[in-house]
This record gives sequence, C-alpha cells and structure tokens, in this order.
Amino acid sequence: MKTGERTSSGQRVEQPTATVVGETRLTLLSGFDLAIGGQMAIIPMGAQRLLAFLALNDRPLRRRYVAESLWPDTSEVRAGANLRSVLWRLRRPSEPLIQMANQHLRLDSGMSVDVRDSVARARRILDRAATLDEGDVDVGPLSFDLLPNWSDDWVLVNRERFRQLRLHALEALCERLTEANRFAQAVEAGLAAVAADPLRESAQRALIRAYLAEGNRREAINEYRAFRRLLSDELGLPPSPEIERLVQSLSQPAV
Repeated sequence: MKTGERTSSGQRVEQPTATVVGETRLTLLSGFDLAIGGQMAIIPMGAQRLLAFLALNDRPLRRRYVAESLWPDTSEVRAGANLRSVLWRLRRPSEPLIQMANQHLRLDSGMSVDVRDSVARARRILDRAATLDEGDVDVGPLSFDLLPNWSDDWVLVNRERFRQLRLHALEALCERLTEANRFAQAVEAGLAAVAADPLRESAQRALIRAYLAEGNRREAINEYRAFRRLLSDELGLPPSPEIERLVQSLSQPAV
C-alpha cells in the first residue's frame, strides 16, 4: 500500500508504508485514507467524516450525539436519517468498520488509526521516565497536521490539540537526543518543530541548543538571526532574554 502525505504547500506525495495483509488502517494525518486488507477503499465524504469522528473519540458515543455533531445545521430527524444512510453505506459483514450496540457507536477495535499511534508516541517522548525505542525517534509521524483541508468545528479543535502535542513532543525529542549526543537526529527533530511553527520560540531554542551542543556555532547564529528577523517582521517583537543568552555565549559581535 501507499499512503499519501502532503507537503506544507498541500501537494500530496506518495510514500510507501508497511501494511499487514488483512489489516484495516485509517489514516488521518496529512489527509484521509482507508486501507482494508492492504487495498485502498474509496468511500463517500459522509462516511469519511463518520469514521474520522469516531476515531477521534476513542469511546462509545450515543448515535444521537454523533448525528447532531456531524450534521449540526439540520433537524434532529434529518441528522438521524443521514447517520442511518452513512451506516448502511459502511456495512461490510466480513470486515466491520463500526461497532454498534445499545444505541452507541464506536470504531471497530480491530482498526488501527495513525493519529492514535502518534499520540501514544508523543506521550512516550514527553515522559522522561519512558525509554524510547528507535521507532520513537522517527519524526515523520509527528510532522503532519490532522486532516489539514477539513474545516468542521470538531476537526479544528482536535487538529489544534494534536498540533500542540506534537510540537511539544518534537521539542522534547530534540532535547532528549541532544542530551544523548545524537546530534544529527536532534537537529532533525528541532528542524521539524521549527518547520511546523517558525515563530515558536521554544522550538527555536531547542534547535539552537542542538547546534551548540554539536559545536556548530555558525548554524546556531544563522538560526538565531533568521528567527530574530522573522519575529520582527511578523510580530514587531524582539527575541526573549532566554534565547538572547544562548547566543551571547558565542561572543559574536555581529549578533
């Protein structure tokens, strides 16, 4: 299978991913994809919205609540009818996608969801007591936004929640790798955090510290100067004293 990832400009780039034959995999980062048994499934937009909503609420939800959340601008009767129609379209007796019981809905327990995996990875990174494996060091799963082209209110809330989590995780990963003298990977994590939000000073500090720890003073100075210009141009603000102290130790008159 190939899963499409989108660049910051919105262009979709196909990248191979490992998919177990028979696995049902829902992808919500960088865009919506559903793979069933290693094959891409084409489903209508209403069905996509239902699967995404259930995936982002990892617990049984009342049918009425789901209907009213997905179709907030219609009557209760129409919302319920829309939900029944979508559920009928998603019926797959041999490969269930949704569990239904006692007027509650939830995503089938056998389905894997990329954003859930990434949330678990981010929390491990943020837990200083947790030991990271090599998979946790990969910044790819923390480099993409949740359903970037969707504008539903419930998507916007979850997108920002995940964005904040992944940014904190990337910064923490940069710091932990710097402390472990794994500088190339630390810089990669720092660059991913800065790319996600160039005006985020905590990301800039983490990256500059990684440059300094590996002895690359020029990169640290260039990063600081670029950030100082961007902050002035976009917000009319100077860098904080904390980031200033990082580069003052370099004794560079031009800084």
